[in-house]
Amino acid sequence: MTLERWRQITEWPLIVASVLFLVTYSIQVIVDPRGELGALLEDLLWVSWGTFLIDYIVSLVLAPRRWHWFLTHLFNLATVVLPMLRPLRVLRVVTLLAVLQRTAGRAVRGQIVIYVTGATLLVVYVASLAVLDAERAGGGTISTFPDAIWWAFTTITTVGYGDLSPVTPEGRMIAVGLMLSGIALLGVVSATFASWIVEQVSAENTSRQAATVAHVDALRAEIAELRTVLARTDPGPRAADSAAPTAPTTATAPTAAKTDGSDPRASKN
Repeated sequence: MTLERWRQITEWPLIVASVLFLVTYSIQVIVDPRGELGALLEDLLWVSWGTFLIDYIVSLVLAPRRWHWFLTHLFNLATVVLPMLRPLRVLRVVTLLAVLQRTAGRAVRGQIVIYVTGATLLVVYVASLAVLDAERAGGGTISTFPDAIWWAFTTITTVGYGDLSPVTPEGRMIAVGLMLSGIALLGVVSATFASWIVEQVSAENTSRQAATVAHVDALRAEIAELRTVLARTDPGPRAADSAAPTAPTTATAPTAAKTDGSDPRASKN
């Protein structure tokens, strides 16, 4: 078993656990149920958290360079070691984005609007739940879910009206993370858009070069055909010389003398 193989196997279980965590935590924060329903929701949160814990331990064991993997996944460690910090624990749902990014690949980059919209809404929603949970328990000014949504949107867009602000340590920590997410989101959008433009320009240049090569090949074929036609119609000076008629030679046969040496004039006399 390799780390890459483990990631492929746990891909969908992690998605299911992330969605389960998000739905359960949403009901727990917004509705704030008591009694048996509240206990059931708490158990579901622990089940989903246990899934993340198992994934972290197995990934650490299968990693070729364990210390390097450990140092580069400190956030995952925090989400599994500090389960009592519920606002921090809810940020583990960002695993859903990581899994989707790994499965979607470059196809997501072509759909910039869908990617940016989905990532922004998910981050805003998760931050709203987390800050509402922290501020309501600590007696802060953000005590309703609409106020939490409003605060999250003004924070991630770096507007910051200041009418609502977290006062608890957990709430301020969430605010810092949301501010950094807004800056990072802007960088991701710019980089994705620039990469998409470069790919489009490169594809267009490639098509133009292919068309140019095809034209050159066509011209070469036409030139070769013209040479063949010219060679057939005009065979050249050597062929003309060889085809010219030869002048006939005439030989005058000498008058044969009679073998007896007699003169015909003498015979007449």
